[in-house]
Amino acid sequence: MEQLVVWMRRHRWTVDLPLYAVFALLSPNWVGEGSWGVRAIPMLFLLPLLVRRRFPRTVAVLIIAGAAAVYFNDVWAYDRGRTELAMAVVLFNLVKLRHRWFAAVIAAAIVVLGVQWVSLYAPETANPTFTMISILPLHIAAWALGEFFRTKEQLTAEEEKRDDAQTRAAVAEERTRIARELHDVVAHSMSVIVLNAEGAKLARHRDPAVVDRTLDTIVHTGRDALAELRRLLEVLHAGQAARSPQPTLAELRELVGQSGRDVTLDVTGDPGALPASAALQAYRIVQEALTNMIKHAPADATGRVSVAFEPPEVRIEVTNTGGHAPPARALPSSGRGLAGMHQRVEMYHGKLTTGPLPDGGYRVSASLVVGS
Repeated sequence: MEQLVVWMRRHRWTVDLPLYAVFALLSPNWVGEGSWGVRAIPMLFLLPLLVRRRFPRTVAVLIIAGAAAVYFNDVWAYDRGRTELAMAVVLFNLVKLRHRWFAAVIAAAIVVLGVQWVSLYAPETANPTFTMISILPLHIAAWALGEFFRTKEQLTAEEEKRDDAQTRAAVAEERTRIARELHDVVAHSMSVIVLNAEGAKLARHRDPAVVDRTLDTIVHTGRDALAELRRLLEVLHAGQAARSPQPTLAELRELVGQSGRDVTLDVTGDPGALPASAALQAYRIVQEALTNMIKHAPADATGRVSVAFEPPEVRIEVTNTGGHAPPARALPSSGRGLAGMHQRVEMYHGKLTTGPLPDGGYRVSASLVVGS
């Protein structure tokens, strides 16, 4: 059924078949003077209706001209029903296609032709005024139907635009989410890899065992990063269903261990009751804070990660000391880290505060509202 509707929309002439049938079957004025062929000529005046959608104004003028020819001819004058219906059709067509001013002109012409017909032929009837007025509801209905279908098309177009805007917004939001995820994964992992590679380079002549452990960390971090990137690519190809499983707070200890710094982890409360999406946001906030520590804090700086489950909130705090070692060569920064954390916190109506500490360190404090 749906395919039939689509096909008919593409072939509008099929919708007009009932209308053409009405014109053909409408009782003509075959009785009277003149031959059959002469009396059938008004049927030719209806042919422009076939292209009324493509040339609405031209067809309207031709139909009015044909109606005038019919009403001024004594042989054709009583073929009024077909003529009035044809004028109603073009009036409907003009209104539906938003040619209101032109439709008003055509409506005025229809009234003038109606008065002309009544003045010439209605005196023979019992009630000329009724004869004139009786045909007006047809044209009023044509105008009203034109307005109705025009409004319906406008509403449909607006709904399509709204749906398109919502789709675009959803795509933009998804792109932002994936970009944020990529930033968190790549920035953290590459920072850990670069930091450990530099450490291994410095220790390769003094302590080969340290180099081996450092290389193991690099390999492990690289494999995890590849796994995360693969998961994000699966999201791109498979959609929402491919988003599980996600990193959770249960993996925080491993994340802290990969940092290559002296960082303590303190988790209080019950993490099991935390929604998976909120757990992911908390994990990413900790990950980004540790990434900033790796990038900007001196090599001997120590850190502390505290995650507290205090319904209805999750409180996250990541701090690091100032350290005394000379600052390492700065790693490249995208500038998206803090912005990404702000976005994650806003998703859960929480609060984010960041800033330096008196000892030269840095503090990131965030809260997520996960329940009432």
